[in-house]
Amino acid sequence: MSDVGTERDKINLMESVIDIVGVSKIYGKSVGIENVTLSVPKGSVYGFLGPNGAGKSTTINLLLDLIRPTSGIINIFGLDVRKNGQAIRRRVGYLSSDLALDGHLTGAQQLQYFCQIHGNVDQKIVDQLVQRLGCQIDRKIKDLSRGNRQKIGLVAALMHQPELLILDEPTSGLDPLIQAEFNKLIRDHKNSGGTTFMSSHVLSEVQEICDQVAFVREGKLISEQTIEDLTKNTPRHLVLKGAKAELIAKLKKQPGISKLHQSSDKVTALFSGQMPKLLKILALHPPSDMTLAEADLETVFMSLYGDSNV
Repeated sequence: MSDVGTERDKINLMESVIDIVGVSKIYGKSVGIENVTLSVPKGSVYGFLGPNGAGKSTTINLLLDLIRPTSGIINIFGLDVRKNGQAIRRRVGYLSSDLALDGHLTGAQQLQYFCQIHGNVDQKIVDQLVQRLGCQIDRKIKDLSRGNRQKIGLVAALMHQPELLILDEPTSGLDPLIQAEFNKLIRDHKNSGGTTFMSSHVLSEVQEICDQVAFVREGKLISEQTIEDLTKNTPRHLVLKGAKAELIAKLKKQPGISKLHQSSDKVTALFSGQMPKLLKILALHPPSDMTLAEADLETVFMSLYGDSNV
């Protein structure tokens, strides 16, 4: 119990919606998650990333009290999820990665069913969500594509204007235009004071809308940083065209240059060193063209997981 107390002290003191403190979930001889501690600030969009089997869905199921932790404490809205599960879920919008809908109902009938469960849902909000996501609600669920079923699930998660969204792979099956609209919906939810906790494989999406991300691997939390800090400390992609032999030789010796690859028409590398030194070398041995792209979350992901199957 003292270990959990120590972990609790590490949680950020700003107002949080989700607090996970020293939580483990053991399935027989296998580990779902192990000693995970994290805090999700109110009004933030929090990304939860990792390869398949890393513990993302286990964590979400624990948050929803669908399963119970082997050890540790989980609070949402300051309430213990084991003691206040029903009250918490009234304030949460949830979308599962393996969404199950009634195939014999039309989209409209399915949404009406969800409205009755929630109670006091404003039909105007439902209609707006249906329009924004381009839902096909006049066809039976069984006749809809995966992407169109996913849209129904997103409307159901958002229709009651929840304080907290818990989304497991929310854009799976969506086309790029609808993914962009989803991003806008999450921003709208944040601007209204809402909080989002989402797992995702779409790294570009996470980088665009999340304030903070956590990476899990084999059930353990291996990194938790703001998007700003992550990209600031991540190597940039350097591409040079028309680079002479002298320049290539200098770059190979330059601190901060890694994974340098030379082809017939260009040189590519990762750069994490000091910019003035790089610019000085390029000024002395100018290439015909240069691109230094901003760091991206995919580079971070691959540096953490290597060749893991994601």
